[in-house]
Amino acid sequence: MNNRFSRLTEPGIWLFVSVLVVFSAVTAFFSLPLAIAEFVVVVFLFIYGRISNRKRRREIVRYIESLTTSVDAAAAGSMQSFPLPMVIIQLETGEIIWSNDQFNEITGNRESLFSRYISDVTGGFSAQWLMEGRSMSPEPALVNDRLFDVYAGVVRSSRGLIATLYWVDCTDLHRIRDQFVNSRPVVCIILIDNYEELMKNTSDSEKSAMLAALDMKISEWIADTDGVLRKYERDRMLFIFEQRYLGRLIEGKFSLLDSARAILAPDSMNLTLSIGVGKDAETMRENFQQASLAIEMALSRGGDQAVIKNPFNFEFYGGRTKELEKRTKVKSRVMAHSLGELISSSSFLLVMGHRAADIDAIGAASGVVCAARKLGKPAYIVCDQSKTTARPIIDRLMLHAEYANCFISAQDAILWADRDTLLIVVDTNRPDYVESPELLQSINRIAVIDHHRRAASYIDNAALSFHEPYASSTCELMTELLQYLVDSADILRYEAEAMLAGIVLDTKNFCIRTGVRTFEAAAYLRRAGADTIEIKKLFQNDLKSCISRYEFIKAANIYFDNIAISAVNLPSDRTIAAQASDELLNVTGVQASFIIFPIETGVNISARSLGAVNVQFILEKLGGGGHLTMAGAQIPDTTVQAVFEKLLFVIEDYVNQTD
Repeated sequence: MNNRFSRLTEPGIWLFVSVLVVFSAVTAFFSLPLAIAEFVVVVFLFIYGRISNRKRRREIVRYIESLTTSVDAAAAGSMQSFPLPMVIIQLETGEIIWSNDQFNEITGNRESLFSRYISDVTGGFSAQWLMEGRSMSPEPALVNDRLFDVYAGVVRSSRGLIATLYWVDCTDLHRIRDQFVNSRPVVCIILIDNYEELMKNTSDSEKSAMLAALDMKISEWIADTDGVLRKYERDRMLFIFEQRYLGRLIEGKFSLLDSARAILAPDSMNLTLSIGVGKDAETMRENFQQASLAIEMALSRGGDQAVIKNPFNFEFYGGRTKELEKRTKVKSRVMAHSLGELISSSSFLLVMGHRAADIDAIGAASGVVCAARKLGKPAYIVCDQSKTTARPIIDRLMLHAEYANCFISAQDAILWADRDTLLIVVDTNRPDYVESPELLQSINRIAVIDHHRRAASYIDNAALSFHEPYASSTCELMTELLQYLVDSADILRYEAEAMLAGIVLDTKNFCIRTGVRTFEAAAYLRRAGADTIEIKKLFQNDLKSCISRYEFIKAANIYFDNIAISAVNLPSDRTIAAQASDELLNVTGVQASFIIFPIETGVNISARSLGAVNVQFILEKLGGGGHLTMAGAQIPDTTVQAVFEKLLFVIEDYVNQTD
């Protein structure tokens, strides 16, 4: 440091002296007296320069010392008179080294806080976020009923890491912000799900009595919200209130749903409601649009539930009862006409189901191929044949010339697609569940045919969406469309058998989720040539599969009095697991069953129910979906034991809410 300071304060005197000495030496060859005189002058200049440099150095040092003293005094004075509360702590221990009067005042201490700990004087404040490299506290600190944003700087000293904390009072800001957020308008649409069914064959006096009872229930529900309620259609009401009351409604789990269900029609039918809530939008119009989307989502999931829609996602409440079938043949005819126009205007068709396509997906896809053949358009089924559970159906179809080259990979489909290609997605409405999300993103013209309850994420850019959660299967929906697109003679026998097999699979031999339309579709396929004996053969298993199925059943235990869960570290086929979950429903007292088993990418859950337990609602919490009586989930990168523990927690929460 001294050498560096010398170089800064002393010029390069040695260079000049050396040059003058050389000149003196050269002069000695010509005149010795002159050389001696020059040498004496050089020595004098050297001594003078050394004395001058020492004097200059002492003056600079004195100046720096006085300047440092002034800066230290100014810094100390600034810290004492700093307008914000400030405290210096040792970061590793939280021990206070120094604090100003403003900090002492906000903590309620008049004495010095030296050697005390920051957490003690502030009521638990932690500076752990500083160790994570942040310069501002992630959450405001609460000290004596006041909120503070804490900023900090960290330096390293001989005592370790020293942190200087600056405390900015933000109490008023947060109070105003909370007041603004709480006063934001929320738009709610209340819809009577089964209005037509309730009013059918009901006298005017009975209608008035039911609607009056409903009005009373709604008035009680909104009594403490200071909101505005207006009926704008015969079965719809608009309810506008402030966001401060929404938390109370959520905490009560939208109790209006249960209150309304207690109202009985003369034919003992329960009145059910759907509630759509729109919030956090910039304008009232956008809130209303979000509430309308929420109502559509509630209806697509079977109704009798509340759905909250914000600009980013959906939240679901209720939806634990079996949905009431609300389908008309008029809609099927209109959808068939629209689908026919889309097919006719396309260059060719691609049909894609969900990952690990099952018999329902492949059966519905064969129905699309039949319609395309009638309309003169080529059609191809996109399927990973190494992971499908519908291998017997695919093998039967590929035996015939119409399907010899019909099954292609997703990579080939992406290469073949053009701007006029129509992609029809069957048996799923979730973009992350399709066989190839990349293919879905690369096609502009999309149609969706599905019967599963809609989840928060769904294909929302479809040109046509035939979505009926009241149907038993996608094959049932496809059969209804074919009745308006082709003649029964145009359906090949093995196509009819593939679609009937899909209905049999999803209804568990017509035992679950069957309605009048289900049997009508089955009868139509039977007239088209479907052989029930051949379908029975499709569901036969070899001895190894039977043993695997009973391994699942053997490992099952009963939880919560009526729920059977089997968690086995035994890789298995999804079809076997589904059959095992169906078998468990035959056990006396079992209302729902869950089979947990490992797959290549993680863990799979297959769930079945008799209707008293909503397995879809449960598995949605784990990222899955499906129907009230039949659902599934795939959890990547985890273990069977971890999924089992999560499932128990979700079921316990569901049971507590239901009770």
